[in-house]
Amino acid sequence: MAETAVLATEQRAPLLVAPRRGEPLDRALFRQCVHCGLCLSACPTYRVFGNELDSPRGRIFQMRWVAEGKIAPDNPHFRQHISLCLDCRACETACPSGVSYGRLVEAARGWIAPASWRERLLRRLLLGGLLTAPRALRLAAAALRVYQRSGLQRVVRATGLLDRLPGGLAALERMQPRLDGPLFSPRLPELIPAAGQRRARVGLIVGCVAGELFAGTNWATARALARSGCEVVVPPAQRCCGALAVHAGERDLARQLARRNIAAFEAAEVDYVVVNAAGCGSTLKEYGELLERDPRWAERAHAFATKMRDASELLVELGFAPPERELRLRVTYQDACHLAHGQRIREQPRALLRAIPGLELVEMGDSDHCCGSAGVYNLVHYDVAAAILETKMRRIAETGATMVAAANPGCILQLRHGAERFGVPVEVVHPIDLLDRAYGAQRMT
Repeated sequence: MAETAVLATEQRAPLLVAPRRGEPLDRALFRQCVHCGLCLSACPTYRVFGNELDSPRGRIFQMRWVAEGKIAPDNPHFRQHISLCLDCRACETACPSGVSYGRLVEAARGWIAPASWRERLLRRLLLGGLLTAPRALRLAAAALRVYQRSGLQRVVRATGLLDRLPGGLAALERMQPRLDGPLFSPRLPELIPAAGQRRARVGLIVGCVAGELFAGTNWATARALARSGCEVVVPPAQRCCGALAVHAGERDLARQLARRNIAAFEAAEVDYVVVNAAGCGSTLKEYGELLERDPRWAERAHAFATKMRDASELLVELGFAPPERELRLRVTYQDACHLAHGQRIREQPRALLRAIPGLELVEMGDSDHCCGSAGVYNLVHYDVAAAILETKMRRIAETGATMVAAANPGCILQLRHGAERFGVPVEVVHPIDLLDRAYGAQRMT
Protein backbone atom coordinates (compact mmCIF):
# COMPACT_ATOMS: atom_id res chain seq x y z
CA MET A 1 0.00 0.00 0.00
CA ALA A 2 1.34 3.42 -0.92
CA GLU A 3 2.41 5.60 1.98
CA THR A 4 0.32 8.51 0.72
CA ALA A 5 -2.96 8.83 -1.09
CA VAL A 6 -3.54 10.97 -4.15
CA LEU A 7 -7.01 12.41 -3.69
CA ALA A 8 -7.63 13.68 -7.22
CA THR A 9 -6.08 13.80 -10.64
CA GLU A 10 -2.94 15.77 -11.49
CA GLN A 11 -4.97 18.13 -13.69
CA ARG A 12 -7.19 19.11 -10.75
CA ALA A 13 -4.26 20.09 -8.49
CA PRO A 14 -4.84 17.16 -6.10
CA LEU A 15 -4.29 17.13 -2.38
CA LEU A 16 -1.64 14.81 -1.00
CA VAL A 17 -1.90 13.36 2.48
CA ALA A 18 0.06 10.93 4.66
CA PRO A 19 -2.21 8.10 5.84
CA ARG A 20 -1.31 7.99 9.52
CA ARG A 21 -0.50 11.60 10.30
CA GLY A 22 -0.64 15.00 8.71
CA GLU A 23 -3.14 16.84 6.60
CA PRO A 24 -3.90 17.59 2.94
CA LEU A 25 -1.36 19.53 0.92
CA ASP A 26 -1.97 20.97 -2.54
CA ARG A 27 0.30 19.56 -5.26
CA ALA A 28 0.48 23.07 -6.73
CA LEU A 29 2.68 24.11 -3.81
CA PHE A 30 5.34 21.66 -5.03
CA ARG A 31 5.01 22.83 -8.62
CA GLN A 32 5.90 26.41 -7.59
CA CYS A 33 9.53 25.28 -7.26
CA VAL A 34 11.38 25.43 -10.60
CA HIS A 35 14.59 23.95 -9.10
CA CYS A 36 16.71 27.00 -9.97
CA GLY A 37 18.85 26.66 -6.83
CA LEU A 38 18.89 30.37 -5.93
CA CYS A 39 17.77 29.39 -2.44
CA LEU A 40 20.87 27.33 -1.67
CA SER A 41 23.20 30.18 -0.68
CA ALA A 42 20.49 31.63 1.58
CA CYS A 43 20.02 28.38 3.52
CA PRO A 44 21.89 28.13 6.86
CA THR A 45 22.09 24.33 6.86
CA TYR A 46 23.31 24.18 3.26
CA ARG A 47 26.07 26.64 4.20
CA VAL A 48 27.04 24.40 7.14
CA PHE A 49 26.83 20.97 5.47
CA GLY A 50 27.09 21.69 1.74
CA ASN A 51 24.58 18.87 1.22
CA GLU A 52 21.84 19.27 -1.39
CA LEU A 53 19.45 17.24 0.79
CA ASP A 54 19.89 19.85 3.52
CA SER A 55 18.82 22.69 1.24
CA PRO A 56 15.30 23.96 0.48
CA ARG A 57 15.40 22.51 -3.03
CA GLY A 58 16.59 19.14 -1.76
CA ARG A 59 13.99 19.04 0.98
CA ILE A 60 11.21 19.83 -1.49
CA PHE A 61 12.34 16.89 -3.63
CA GLN A 62 12.17 14.66 -0.54
CA MET A 63 8.71 15.94 0.38
CA ARG A 64 7.51 15.07 -3.12
CA TRP A 65 8.96 11.57 -2.79
CA VAL A 66 6.96 11.09 0.41
CA ALA A 67 3.83 12.62 -1.11
CA GLU A 68 4.12 10.28 -4.11
CA GLY A 69 4.70 7.22 -1.93
CA LYS A 70 8.31 6.68 -3.03
CA ILE A 71 9.61 6.82 0.53
CA ALA A 72 7.84 6.51 3.87
CA PRO A 73 7.26 9.64 5.98
CA ASP A 74 9.03 7.88 8.87
CA ASN A 75 12.14 7.20 6.76
CA PRO A 76 15.03 8.11 9.12
CA HIS A 77 16.90 10.08 6.46
CA PHE A 78 13.81 12.11 5.59
CA ARG A 79 13.15 12.71 9.29
CA GLN A 80 16.71 13.95 9.82
CA HIS A 81 16.82 16.30 6.83
CA ILE A 82 13.43 17.85 7.69
CA SER A 83 14.37 18.13 11.36
CA LEU A 84 17.60 19.98 10.49
CA CYS A 85 15.67 22.75 8.71
CA LEU A 86 15.49 25.91 10.85
CA ASP A 87 12.31 27.10 9.07
CA CYS A 88 13.96 30.53 8.88
CA ARG A 89 12.33 31.26 5.49
CA ALA A 90 15.40 32.96 4.07
CA CYS A 91 14.78 30.79 1.01
CA GLU A 92 11.40 32.48 0.52
CA THR A 93 13.12 35.86 0.26
CA ALA A 94 15.64 34.45 -2.23
CA CYS A 95 13.06 32.55 -4.32
CA PRO A 96 11.97 34.27 -7.57
CA SER A 97 9.01 31.89 -7.94
CA GLY A 98 7.37 32.64 -4.60
CA VAL A 99 7.57 29.10 -3.20
CA SER A 100 5.72 28.84 0.14
CA TYR A 101 8.51 26.81 1.68
CA GLY A 102 7.50 27.44 5.29
CA ARG A 103 4.07 25.99 4.63
CA LEU A 104 5.61 22.93 2.97
CA VAL A 105 8.13 22.10 5.68
CA GLU A 106 5.63 22.64 8.50
CA ALA A 107 3.21 20.26 6.77
CA ALA A 108 6.01 17.73 6.26
CA ARG A 109 6.76 17.78 9.97
CA GLY A 110 3.15 16.89 10.57
CA TRP A 111 3.61 13.74 8.49
CA ILE A 112 6.38 12.49 10.77
CA ALA A 113 5.35 10.63 13.92
CA PRO A 114 7.40 11.27 17.10
CA ALA A 115 10.37 8.91 17.08
CA SER A 116 10.05 7.72 20.68
CA TRP A 117 7.81 7.77 23.73
CA ARG A 118 10.14 10.40 25.20
CA GLU A 119 9.54 12.71 22.26
CA ARG A 120 5.78 12.13 22.50
CA LEU A 121 5.87 12.88 26.23
CA LEU A 122 7.98 16.00 25.74
CA ARG A 123 5.61 17.33 23.08
CA ARG A 124 2.62 16.68 25.32
CA LEU A 125 4.19 18.30 28.37
CA LEU A 126 5.71 21.28 26.57
CA LEU A 127 3.40 22.11 23.67
CA GLY A 128 0.12 20.88 25.13
CA GLY A 129 0.88 21.58 28.77
CA LEU A 130 3.39 24.17 29.94
CA LEU A 131 3.12 26.64 27.05
CA THR A 132 -0.67 26.69 27.20
CA ALA A 133 -0.94 27.05 31.00
CA PRO A 134 -0.09 30.59 32.22
CA ARG A 135 -0.02 29.58 35.89
CA ALA A 136 2.40 26.74 35.22
CA LEU A 137 4.66 29.08 33.26
CA ARG A 138 4.55 31.61 36.07
CA LEU A 139 5.56 28.95 38.59
CA ALA A 140 8.33 27.72 36.28
CA ALA A 141 9.74 31.25 36.01
CA ALA A 142 9.64 31.61 39.80
CA ALA A 143 11.44 28.27 40.17
CA LEU A 144 14.11 29.50 37.74
CA ARG A 145 14.66 32.60 39.86
CA VAL A 146 15.07 30.42 42.96
CA TYR A 147 17.53 28.19 41.07
CA GLN A 148 19.61 31.21 40.05
CA ARG A 149 19.56 33.02 43.40
CA SER A 150 19.91 30.10 45.81
CA GLY A 151 23.40 29.16 44.66
CA LEU A 152 22.20 25.92 43.08
CA GLN A 153 23.10 27.17 39.62
CA ARG A 154 26.69 27.84 40.69
CA VAL A 155 26.93 24.34 42.16
CA VAL A 156 25.57 22.71 38.98
CA ARG A 157 28.05 24.59 36.80
CA ALA A 158 31.07 24.28 39.10
CA THR A 159 30.75 20.54 39.72
CA GLY A 160 30.47 19.56 36.07
CA LEU A 161 26.95 18.25 36.59
CA LEU A 162 25.86 20.32 33.61
CA ASP A 163 27.96 18.16 31.29
CA ARG A 164 26.07 15.06 32.44
CA LEU A 165 22.64 16.43 31.56
CA PRO A 166 20.97 15.39 28.28
CA GLY A 167 21.96 17.67 25.41
CA GLY A 168 18.72 19.65 25.27
CA LEU A 169 18.61 20.30 29.02
CA ALA A 170 22.28 21.27 29.10
CA ALA A 171 21.75 23.74 26.25
CA LEU A 172 18.66 25.15 27.95
CA GLU A 173 20.61 25.69 31.18
CA ARG A 174 23.41 27.46 29.35
CA MET A 175 21.07 29.86 27.54
CA GLN A 176 18.65 30.76 30.33
CA PRO A 177 18.39 34.51 30.88
CA ARG A 178 19.19 36.10 34.21
CA LEU A 179 15.83 36.82 35.87
CA ASP A 180 16.03 39.84 38.15
CA GLY A 181 13.20 41.51 40.01
CA PRO A 182 10.60 39.93 42.29
CA LEU A 183 9.92 36.19 42.44
CA PHE A 184 6.80 36.68 40.30
CA SER A 185 7.10 39.29 37.55
CA PRO A 186 4.48 42.08 37.75
CA ARG A 187 1.59 41.61 35.36
CA LEU A 188 0.39 44.25 32.98
CA PRO A 189 -3.02 45.72 33.82
CA GLU A 190 -5.86 44.77 31.51
CA LEU A 191 -6.23 48.38 30.34
CA ILE A 192 -3.55 51.04 29.91
CA PRO A 193 -4.95 54.43 28.88
CA ALA A 194 -3.50 56.43 26.02
CA ALA A 195 -1.37 59.45 26.84
CA GLY A 196 -3.35 62.39 25.51
CA GLN A 197 -5.92 61.93 22.76
CA ARG A 198 -6.68 58.31 21.91
CA ARG A 199 -5.69 57.43 18.35
CA ALA A 200 -6.30 53.68 18.43
CA ARG A 201 -7.39 50.85 20.70
CA VAL A 202 -4.68 48.18 20.59
CA GLY A 203 -4.63 44.64 21.93
CA LEU A 204 -1.24 43.44 23.20
CA ILE A 205 -0.02 39.85 22.83
CA VAL A 206 2.07 39.14 25.93
CA GLY A 207 3.29 35.69 24.86
CA CYS A 208 3.87 32.50 26.82
CA VAL A 209 7.54 31.93 27.64
CA ALA A 210 8.49 35.42 26.47
CA GLY A 211 5.80 36.87 28.72
CA GLU A 212 7.66 35.52 31.73
CA LEU A 213 11.29 35.77 30.61
CA PHE A 214 10.91 39.16 28.90
CA ALA A 215 8.11 40.75 30.89
CA GLY A 216 10.01 44.04 30.88
CA THR A 217 9.80 44.22 27.09
CA ASN A 218 6.02 43.87 27.28
CA TRP A 219 5.90 46.77 29.73
CA ALA A 220 8.15 48.82 27.45
CA THR A 221 5.91 48.02 24.47
CA ALA A 222 2.79 49.07 26.35
CA ARG A 223 4.44 52.34 27.42
CA ALA A 224 5.62 53.14 23.88
CA LEU A 225 2.15 52.48 22.47
CA ALA A 226 0.42 54.52 25.17
CA ARG A 227 2.87 57.40 24.69
CA SER A 228 1.98 57.36 20.98
CA GLY A 229 -1.75 57.68 21.65
CA CYS A 230 -2.82 54.04 21.88
CA GLU A 231 -5.18 52.67 24.48
CA VAL A 232 -3.66 49.28 25.27
CA VAL A 233 -5.81 46.26 26.13
CA VAL A 234 -4.34 43.04 27.55
CA PRO A 235 -7.02 40.30 27.34
CA PRO A 236 -6.46 37.79 30.17
CA ALA A 237 -7.98 34.95 28.10
CA GLN A 238 -5.15 35.01 25.52
CA ARG A 239 -2.79 32.04 25.32
CA CYS A 240 0.37 30.90 23.51
CA CYS A 241 0.17 31.91 19.83
CA GLY A 242 0.91 28.36 18.67
CA ALA A 243 4.17 29.12 16.83
CA LEU A 244 6.11 26.24 18.37
CA ALA A 245 3.22 23.88 17.69
CA VAL A 246 3.14 24.96 14.03
CA HIS A 247 6.90 24.50 13.65
CA ALA A 248 6.63 21.03 15.20
CA GLY A 249 3.86 20.02 12.78
CA GLU A 250 1.22 19.96 15.54
CA ARG A 251 -1.26 22.04 13.58
CA ASP A 252 -4.38 20.78 15.38
CA LEU A 253 -3.02 22.13 18.66
CA ALA A 254 -2.05 25.37 16.93
CA ARG A 255 -5.62 25.72 15.65
CA GLN A 256 -7.04 25.30 19.15
CA LEU A 257 -4.79 28.08 20.41
CA ALA A 258 -5.61 30.28 17.41
CA ARG A 259 -9.34 30.00 18.02
CA ARG A 260 -8.90 30.95 21.66
CA ASN A 261 -6.78 33.99 20.83
CA ILE A 262 -9.09 35.16 18.06
CA ALA A 263 -12.08 34.99 20.42
CA ALA A 264 -10.17 36.81 23.18
CA PHE A 265 -9.23 39.75 20.97
CA GLU A 266 -12.61 39.88 19.24
CA ALA A 267 -14.18 40.38 22.67
CA ALA A 268 -11.71 43.21 23.37
CA GLU A 269 -12.97 45.10 20.28
CA VAL A 270 -9.56 46.44 19.25
CA ASP A 271 -8.42 48.24 16.12
CA TYR A 272 -5.06 46.44 16.04
CA VAL A 273 -3.35 43.51 17.72
CA VAL A 274 0.34 44.03 18.50
CA VAL A 275 3.16 41.63 19.32
CA ASN A 276 6.86 42.31 19.98
CA ALA A 277 8.15 38.80 19.17
CA ALA A 278 8.97 38.13 15.51
CA GLY A 279 8.30 34.38 15.62
CA CYS A 280 4.93 34.86 17.28
CA GLY A 281 3.98 37.64 14.88
CA SER A 282 4.66 35.52 11.82
CA THR A 283 2.36 32.76 13.10
CA LEU A 284 -0.35 35.18 14.22
CA LYS A 285 -0.41 36.81 10.79
CA GLU A 286 -0.90 33.35 9.26
CA TYR A 287 -3.98 32.42 11.30
CA GLY A 288 -6.02 32.91 8.13
CA GLU A 289 -4.07 30.14 6.39
CA LEU A 290 -4.07 27.95 9.51
CA LEU A 291 -7.88 28.00 9.72
CA GLU A 292 -8.69 28.33 6.02
CA ARG A 293 -10.51 24.96 5.92
CA ASP A 294 -12.61 25.67 9.02
CA PRO A 295 -15.90 27.20 7.76
CA ARG A 296 -16.79 28.61 11.19
CA TRP A 297 -13.44 30.29 11.79
CA ALA A 298 -11.89 31.06 8.39
CA GLU A 299 -13.40 34.53 8.02
CA ARG A 300 -12.76 35.42 11.66
CA ALA A 301 -9.15 34.25 11.37
CA HIS A 302 -8.61 36.36 8.26
CA ALA A 303 -10.08 39.42 10.00
CA PHE A 304 -7.79 38.85 12.98
CA ALA A 305 -4.72 38.48 10.76
CA THR A 306 -5.42 41.79 9.00
CA LYS A 307 -5.28 43.55 12.39
CA MET A 308 -1.95 42.00 13.39
CA ARG A 309 1.09 44.26 13.59
CA ASP A 310 4.60 43.97 14.91
CA ALA A 311 5.17 46.62 17.58
CA SER A 312 7.69 48.52 15.43
CA GLU A 313 5.37 48.23 12.44
CA LEU A 314 2.44 49.90 14.20
CA LEU A 315 4.55 52.58 15.90
CA VAL A 316 5.94 53.65 12.52
CA GLU A 317 2.53 53.32 10.85
CA LEU A 318 0.80 55.56 13.39
CA GLY A 319 3.77 57.84 14.00
CA PHE A 320 5.48 57.36 17.35
CA ALA A 321 6.43 60.03 19.85
CA PRO A 322 10.10 60.96 19.26
CA PRO A 323 12.33 60.25 22.27
CA GLU A 324 14.30 63.12 23.79
CA ARG A 325 16.86 61.37 25.99
CA GLU A 326 20.27 60.91 24.39
CA LEU A 327 21.80 57.42 24.34
CA ARG A 328 25.43 57.45 23.23
CA LEU A 329 25.61 53.89 21.95
CA ARG A 330 27.06 52.09 18.94
CA VAL A 331 24.36 49.59 18.01
CA THR A 332 24.01 46.96 15.29
CA TYR A 333 20.70 45.36 14.35
CA GLN A 334 20.06 41.65 13.79
CA ASP A 335 17.15 40.96 11.43
CA ALA A 336 15.06 38.25 13.11
CA CYS A 337 14.21 35.68 10.43
CA HIS A 338 10.47 35.70 11.02
CA LEU A 339 10.43 39.48 10.89
CA ALA A 340 12.62 40.00 7.80
CA HIS A 341 11.64 36.88 5.84
CA GLY A 342 8.35 35.85 7.44
CA GLN A 343 6.78 39.33 7.60
CA ARG A 344 9.00 41.38 5.24
CA ILE A 345 9.67 43.90 8.03
CA ARG A 346 13.16 45.38 7.96
CA GLU A 347 13.06 49.16 8.06
CA GLN A 348 10.62 49.77 10.92
CA PRO A 349 12.82 48.49 13.80
CA ARG A 350 15.72 50.46 12.35
CA ALA A 351 13.51 53.56 12.22
CA LEU A 352 12.92 53.26 15.97
CA LEU A 353 16.66 53.00 16.60
CA ARG A 354 17.55 55.90 14.28
CA ALA A 355 15.06 58.11 16.11
CA ILE A 356 17.03 57.82 19.37
CA PRO A 357 19.31 60.86 19.86
CA GLY A 358 23.00 59.99 20.08
CA LEU A 359 22.57 56.39 18.94
CA GLU A 360 24.84 55.27 16.09
CA LEU A 361 23.33 52.44 14.05
CA VAL A 362 25.98 50.32 12.30
CA GLU A 363 24.87 47.66 9.84
CA MET A 364 26.44 44.21 10.13
CA GLY A 365 27.19 41.98 7.18
CA ASP A 366 24.52 39.36 6.46
CA SER A 367 22.20 40.87 9.07
CA ASP A 368 19.31 38.75 7.80
CA HIS A 369 21.17 35.44 8.14
CA CYS A 370 19.79 33.22 10.89
CA CYS A 371 21.50 33.24 14.30
CA GLY A 372 20.61 29.57 14.92
CA SER A 373 17.89 30.04 17.51
CA ALA A 374 14.82 28.98 15.48
CA GLY A 375 12.42 28.28 18.34
CA VAL A 376 13.87 25.27 20.16
CA TYR A 377 16.26 24.32 17.34
CA ASN A 378 19.28 25.43 19.38
CA LEU A 379 18.24 22.98 22.10
CA VAL A 380 17.58 20.03 19.77
CA HIS A 381 20.50 20.64 17.37
CA TYR A 382 22.89 22.51 19.63
CA ASP A 383 26.09 21.87 17.64
CA VAL A 384 24.59 22.91 14.30
CA ALA A 385 23.06 26.01 15.90
CA ALA A 386 26.44 26.84 17.45
CA ALA A 387 28.16 26.67 14.05
CA ILE A 388 25.58 29.07 12.62
CA LEU A 389 25.89 31.30 15.69
CA GLU A 390 29.68 31.50 15.44
CA THR A 391 29.41 33.06 11.98
CA LYS A 392 26.82 35.53 13.25
CA MET A 393 29.01 36.56 16.19
CA ARG A 394 31.92 37.23 13.80
CA ARG A 395 29.70 39.56 11.81
CA ILE A 396 28.68 41.36 15.00
CA ALA A 397 32.28 41.72 16.18
CA GLU A 398 33.27 43.24 12.82
CA THR A 399 30.94 46.21 13.44
CA GLY A 400 32.64 47.31 16.65
CA ALA A 401 29.20 47.74 18.20
CA THR A 402 28.76 47.50 21.96
CA MET A 403 25.11 46.55 21.67
CA VAL A 404 22.97 44.34 19.43
CA ALA A 405 19.26 44.96 18.93
CA ALA A 406 17.06 42.01 17.95
CA ALA A 407 13.26 41.93 17.82
CA ASN A 408 12.70 38.34 18.90
CA PRO A 409 13.15 36.74 22.35
CA GLY A 410 14.72 33.55 20.97
CA CYS A 411 17.28 35.55 18.99
CA ILE A 412 18.11 37.64 22.07
CA LEU A 413 18.79 34.52 24.16
CA GLN A 414 20.85 32.94 21.38
CA LEU A 415 22.94 36.06 20.79
CA ARG A 416 23.56 36.52 24.51
CA HIS A 417 24.76 32.94 24.63
CA GLY A 418 26.95 33.62 21.61
CA ALA A 419 28.46 36.72 23.20
CA GLU A 420 29.49 34.65 26.22
CA ARG A 421 30.61 31.55 24.33
CA PHE A 422 32.66 33.33 21.67
CA GLY A 423 33.88 36.24 23.79
CA VAL A 424 32.18 39.10 21.95
CA PRO A 425 31.64 42.01 24.39
CA VAL A 426 28.13 43.13 23.46
CA GLU A 427 24.84 43.63 25.26
CA VAL A 428 21.79 42.22 23.47
CA VAL A 429 18.42 43.95 23.82
CA HIS A 430 15.08 44.41 22.07
CA PRO A 431 14.72 47.64 20.00
CA ILE A 432 11.62 48.50 22.04
CA ASP A 433 13.69 48.34 25.24
CA LEU A 434 16.17 50.81 23.77
CA LEU A 435 13.34 53.12 22.75
CA ASP A 436 11.98 52.82 26.28
CA ARG A 437 15.35 53.86 27.72
CA ALA A 438 15.36 56.87 25.43
CA TYR A 439 11.92 57.77 26.77
CA GLY A 440 13.49 57.84 30.23
CA ALA A 441 12.29 54.55 31.70
CA GLN A 442 14.51 53.28 34.51
CA ARG A 443 12.63 50.17 35.61
CA MET A 444 10.73 47.24 34.15
CA THR A 445 7.30 48.40 35.37
